[in-house]
Amino acid sequence: MSWNPALIPGCPDETGVDAIETLIIPRARDIGGFEVKRALPAPRRRMVGPFVFFDQAGPAEFLTGQGIDIRPHPHIGLGTVTYLYQGDFHHRDSIGSDQIIHPGALNWMVAGKGVTHSERTSRQGRSGPHSLFGIQTWIALPEDREDMEPVFEHHGKDALPEIESEGIKARLILGTAYGQTAPATMFSETFYLDVVLEPGARMPLPDDHEDRGIYVTRGSVLIAGQEFEAGRMMVFRPGDKITVTAGVQGARIMALGGATLNGPRYIWWNFVASSREKIEAAKQEWRQGRWGKGLFDLPVDDRYEFVPLPD
Repeated sequence: MSWNPALIPGCPDETGVDAIETLIIPRARDIGGFEVKRALPAPRRRMVGPFVFFDQAGPAEFLTGQGIDIRPHPHIGLGTVTYLYQGDFHHRDSIGSDQIIHPGALNWMVAGKGVTHSERTSRQGRSGPHSLFGIQTWIALPEDREDMEPVFEHHGKDALPEIESEGIKARLILGTAYGQTAPATMFSETFYLDVVLEPGARMPLPDDHEDRGIYVTRGSVLIAGQEFEAGRMMVFRPGDKITVTAGVQGARIMALGGATLNGPRYIWWNFVASSREKIEAAKQEWRQGRWGKGLFDLPVDDRYEFVPLPD
C-alpha cells in the first residue's frame, strides 16, 4: 500500500461539462438466465482506449445450490479481465488454467489466436446463500499480438498496488497510474482502477493517458457541477484535466483507459479482430468443433458442454 501525493494537488475547479465527450447508459443483456448491464461497446463509443467491452454483473443474490454457469466458449484477439466485488468464479480454460477468483483479485486471460474458457460459481460458493457483483471487460490486442499464444495470469488482492489519499482508496488492477504499475503483463498502454471515494472526496483522473473514462458502480459522482448516479459511464476528451467528486453517499468507480489502437476492431459474438477475415475463420473453426485438432480445444476439466455458435 502506498500514499501518493499526486492525488492531492492539481484538482482543477473549472472542469467544463463539455469535457464529457460521451455519456453512456448501459443496456441490459441476458447471458443465459442472468442479466448484465453492458456499457461497451455503445452506439456512440465503441472503445475507451483498448477497452472494447464492459459488463456489470449483479449485484445478484442466489440460494444454496444456485449460481452462474457460463459454459465453455471461445475468444480471439482480446484479453478478458475479471474483477469481483462479491462472490466468486471458477475459471477453467483450454490451456490448462484452473483458478477460483475472489473479490479484489484479478484474472487476466489473453486469448491471442484462440482460447476457450468457462466461468462458474464455485462448489464452495454454492454451499449456501451467496451474492455476485463484479465487472468483466475485454481489452483488444494490438495487431502484432492478435496471433500470440494464449496465456493466463492470476494476481491476488495483495499483489495489486493500493493508493490512498484523504478520502480515497484505489486499487490498480491493470497498467500504470499515479506512479504505480500493476503486475499483469500488458501489451498496450492501459490503466484500470477500482476506486472507493468517501462523501465529498475529490480525485483527479490520470492525465498521462490518451483516452479516459469512469463507470460508477455505487453512489454518485459530480463532474462540472452535474451529478451522475450508479450505472453511468462517462468518457472524457483527451488532454482535459478532470476531477471526480463523490456525492453525499460516497461513490465507487472503475476508472479505465489508455492509448487508442491503430485502427478499428471488429466484434462478433466473443471474437475481436482487426479484420473480418480473422473473425470468419474463427467462426468456421468453432462451428466444426475439432477440439484439440484446430484452433480451439475445450477446458481440460469442463468438456461435457459448450456454447454453440450463434445462428
